Amino acid sequence: MSATTTRPTATKPLPLNRRRTGSLAWHIGALLILAVILYPVLWVVGASFKPSKDIINSLQLFPGHPILANFKGLADGIADISIWTFFKNSLFYAGGAVVGILISCSLTAYAFAKIRFTGRNLLFSLMIGTLLLPYHVLLIPQYVMFQKLELINTYVPLLLGKYLATEAFFVFLMVQFMRNLPRELDEAARIDGCGHLRIYWSIVLPLCRPALITSAIFTFINAWNDFMGPLIYLNEPGKYTVSLGMMMFRDSDGVAANYGGLIAMSLVALLPVLLFFLAFQRYLIDGMATSGLKG
Repeated sequence: MSATTTRPTATKPLPLNRRRTGSLAWHIGALLILAVILYPVLWVVGASFKPSKDIINSLQLFPGHPILANFKGLADGIADISIWTFFKNSLFYAGGAVVGILISCSLTAYAFAKIRFTGRNLLFSLMIGTLLLPYHVLLIPQYVMFQKLELINTYVPLLLGKYLATEAFFVFLMVQFMRNLPRELDEAARIDGCGHLRIYWSIVLPLCRPALITSAIFTFINAWNDFMGPLIYLNEPGKYTVSLGMMMFRDSDGVAANYGGLIAMSLVALLPVLLFFLAFQRYLIDGMATSGLKG
């Protein structure tokens, strides 16, 4: 008795016109989504070249007669404070945050990924659990603590946590990256007499460059755009960051008195973040693609 074999039926290709219609619809949808995403940026660019009275009343995206008065007004500063003071403070805050995250989180990640010790899995789970804890829950206890230590109106409350590996997301990102590194490299280094510190510095860190730069990009952007932290802990206008400096465009009623200057400063504040991202974007893609989620 011969066994009957079933031949797989070949799928019939779609007609050419139908494929073209589907491709055209996909591209049109993508362009519409791109237009929605880019519209706020284009609006800010156009509004920065408009007089303040036309920003709210005019419906034109770009002005018919662009002006540079909004940018020239920034050179005069805000309330006798140069805008470069705000940028310098933001750069100090963002740069210090990047250094702290890279040092503390990479050391913590190395301990979780490469060193076996009692309670490692429990501590790692507790650290991941802190991602579920809202920032506002800790805000009042932290403020009271820093107030008693007389550290209010300094950058210590903003930067201290960065140097204590409190950012669990970046620790997790680096741990997953380090776990994917060949363990034979560690064993060969130990045979040559290297300790943990030498392995961490000479072997692990160079191989984790994509994960480190990914963490640096996200940290820089988050610190540069941070508003809540500086608002809570900084009291003197001379120590304000860019995000707080833009708040000084308000009048006594809480309404922006100079829309043109406010939007021009918003546009200028985008440039450092954009340049930082463009300089390291290829490492960001490499880090997200190779970190993975497997242990």
